[in-house]
Amino acid sequence: MSERLSVFKTYKLYVGGKFPRSESGRVYEVSDAKGNWLANAPLSSRKDARDAVVAARKAFGGWSGATAYNRGQILYRIAEMLEGCRDQFVAEVADAEGLSRSKATAQVEAAIDRWVWYAGWSDKVAQIAGGANPVAGPYFNLSSPEPTGVVAVLAPQKSSFLGLVSVIAPAVVTGNTTVVVASEKSPLPALSLGEVLATSDLPGGVVNVLSGRTAEIAAPLAAHQDVNALDLAGADAGLAKELEIAAADNLKRVLRPRTEDWGADPGTDRLLAFLETKTVWHPMGV
Repeated sequence: MSERLSVFKTYKLYVGGKFPRSESGRVYEVSDAKGNWLANAPLSSRKDARDAVVAARKAFGGWSGATAYNRGQILYRIAEMLEGCRDQFVAEVADAEGLSRSKATAQVEAAIDRWVWYAGWSDKVAQIAGGANPVAGPYFNLSSPEPTGVVAVLAPQKSSFLGLVSVIAPAVVTGNTTVVVASEKSPLPALSLGEVLATSDLPGGVVNVLSGRTAEIAAPLAAHQDVNALDLAGADAGLAKELEIAAADNLKRVLRPRTEDWGADPGTDRLLAFLETKTVWHPMGV
């Protein structure tokens, strides 16, 4: 019996709840830590980045307007689905990061647990980021957190799944929509996450996943007038500086890259990073 020819998967982008091919028609080979060919990933273009921003903006009104409780339900459902796909993600993380199966399993389980943890914050973050303010007059003065808008997220380059979840979940649980640039070398967990999201009840456009050359995709996102914020977790120092300069044109909120231990307690920093504070004054009856 002749040896069977392997059929390598060619992934697609995840934009607006659909799976388009890259506008450029280009793909690139994705290899494991040992250099073995795993699959083909889309090589996104500037046009793909602009299309993803349009999809994220279109989804923003409905997602930010949903109740916090409903957002938490939807995110928890995604965690349930990730649990069902655990073996697939374990294999992808092991290949991407050169880990043993046991270590990759620990990474994936930590990522799923983190998704659940952030889902639980959906109806609680207002309690730590808002409140009643004392004022010198007969007024109620109330501050409440509101999402910033469309957030471009450069996923961590080395932590292909735990780091990915750690930057996406806090942005969307607070009502933002996202354009995610997957790890350039290890994009498969991010692209597979898109396949999970497509079959969940997360509205299309809330999370959009692009793969390719990080610098090539990030440049138009940083300069885009309809992107409200940037998370530069996956940018090196030189690229981060260039993107910060581009982002200043429309006063984007920028979360600078920093040394991260993705396995450590994440705290609330990323939950609060892309929130604005709305303060309302109301006369008090005497």
